[in-house]
Amino acid sequence: MSLRTYLRDRSLPVATVVMAIATGAAYMLQQWIAPSPKVSDFVGPPRSGYILTNFKLWSYDVDGLPSFQMVAPHLERRENDDSLYINTPDFTMPSNDPGVPPWLGKSLYAWVDKSGTLLKLQGPVYMHRAAFADTPMTEMHTTDVTAWPKDNLMVTDAPAHMKQGPRTLNGVGMRANLNTNHLELFDEVTGSFPPRPKKSQAAPRPAGPGAARPAAGAGQAG
Repeated sequence: MSLRTYLRDRSLPVATVVMAIATGAAYMLQQWIAPSPKVSDFVGPPRSGYILTNFKLWSYDVDGLPSFQMVAPHLERRENDDSLYINTPDFTMPSNDPGVPPWLGKSLYAWVDKSGTLLKLQGPVYMHRAAFADTPMTEMHTTDVTAWPKDNLMVTDAPAHMKQGPRTLNGVGMRANLNTNHLELFDEVTGSFPPRPKKSQAAPRPAGPGAARPAAGAGQAG
């Protein structure tokens, strides 16, 4: 059998082999003549996806109710994890109870994860709530707080100081539920709890018709 007859009878397999060889040769040629990939010479933190100045941020829970608000002069969104880095924020944690004012606060820095469910308040943290009903104004001073705004939960391993009216409470390590006003201090706990002032006694009612009168004279009943 001649070579021409062999190739004619096996034209499809031969063509497939030839195409595979040609493709491989073209790839090798491209790799040989193509420039080497550029090596990034950037050194430092991840680049920002965008930057906002003088911004306002609102976050809502699954029921559409406000769970967190923030105002700050500077925000950066990082490309590597879509997290937010914020400078000197002022924030609000609304109460879920009617008639109870929100918690207002500020910190040196803040970090918010991609989902918006985890918040880290970095540096000194100050929070306060206005007085309402029989509850005096409340203040809280601490540092480096991790919070879950949608649940109104917060925790820190740092020293914490709380003041509510004349009462004070101090400790190291704190966990708080702002919905239920439940507070736990883990170590070195001290506090001052002065007694509540007694309610003033009711003033005597003025004498009316038929009321007892002073005695008309010595030894006489009116």
